[in-house]
Amino acid sequence: MNSDADKILIDTYGRVHNNLRISVTDRCNLRCTYCMPEEVTFLDRRELLTFEEIARFVEVVAPLGIDKIRLTGGEPLLRRELPRLVRMICAVLGIKDVGLTTNGILLADQAEPLYQAGLRRINVSLDTLDAGRFRQITRRDGLEKVIAGILAAKRAGFDPVKINAVSIRGITEHEVVPLARFAREYGLEMRFIEYMPIGADQWERDKVFFAHEILEILERDICPLVPAAHYDRRAPAMEFQYTDGAGSIGIIASVSRPFCHSCNRVRLTAEGKMRNCLFALDEVDLKPLLRGGALSEEIAKLVRDNVWAKWEGHEINTARFIKPLRTMHAIGG
Repeated sequence: MNSDADKILIDTYGRVHNNLRISVTDRCNLRCTYCMPEEVTFLDRRELLTFEEIARFVEVVAPLGIDKIRLTGGEPLLRRELPRLVRMICAVLGIKDVGLTTNGILLADQAEPLYQAGLRRINVSLDTLDAGRFRQITRRDGLEKVIAGILAAKRAGFDPVKINAVSIRGITEHEVVPLARFAREYGLEMRFIEYMPIGADQWERDKVFFAHEILEILERDICPLVPAAHYDRRAPAMEFQYTDGAGSIGIIASVSRPFCHSCNRVRLTAEGKMRNCLFALDEVDLKPLLRGGALSEEIAKLVRDNVWAKWEGHEINTARFIKPLRTMHAIGG
C-alpha cells in the first residue's frame, strides 16, 4: 500500500472512496422477489450494531475521506429511534451528506422527525403504481402507504425525493411510463434500476430490461431527454433532464453499463461486516473491534486494507461471475 492510501480510502485501481452505505437492520416488512426470499430468519437484534457503534465507525472513517452516508436495510424505518442515529451521524465532523433508502411503508409518520434530525435526501423504492402488481412483486399489500409516505416526505421538505424502480422484463417494463408521469406530476426524481443478480431467485439475464429500452420508451411516450447539467459521472446513475423542463430521471445500468471503474462506495452490514463491493465474496468483521473498544487506528487500518484489496469489478457480464451468498436485504440496499 502506498502512502496516499494511508490518508484516504483508495484502491489499487486509483478509485477514491467517499461514500459509505450503512445497513441498520436486515428486517423488512415487504418480501420483494428480487431482493429476498419469502421465508427468512432475521438476525437476533443483539447482533446488530448499536447506534453508538455505528457512530463510532463513522467517526473513524470520516478522517479517511468518507463524507457521504446512506442509511439502508432491510427496511431502515423498522429500526427504533432512527432519528437519533441520524442526529449522531450528522454531528460527525466531515460528514456533508446523509441520505436514506426506504420502501416507504412507514414513512408517512417518520418523514418529519427524520427531516428535523438532519436527514435531507431520501429514496423510496416503488416499482409499480398498480396495487395488484405491487403485491405480486412485494408479496404484501401497502401501495397506498408508500404513496402517502412519498407525499409526506415532500411536505416535510426533502429535496430531492427520489423514486427507485427496479425494471424487470415481463413484470415491470410497462410501469416505466406511469411511474415517470407520477414523478413529473409531484416533482419527484425518477430512477430506474436494471434488474441485478442479487436476490433470492435464480439469476435470469433475460429478465433485464435494459437502460436503452427505458430511455426509448421515455422519449417516445413522455418527452425527449438530454444529459443533466449536474450529471456526476462518478455516480451510479446516468442523469437526464426532460427538454420541457418538467423534471429529471436517473438510470442505474449496473448490467448493461457497469460503473465499477468509478465506484466510490463501501458498505457496512447491520451486524458490522464491511464489504468493498455490493457483489463482494469476502467481508471484514468489524463488530469485535467496535464492540471491544479497539483503537481507532486499528479499525482504520482494516478499512484501508479492505478498500485497497477491492477488485476491478463485479464481472456480471462474464462467465467468471459468482453470485454472492447474501441477498440484498442482508447486504444493505
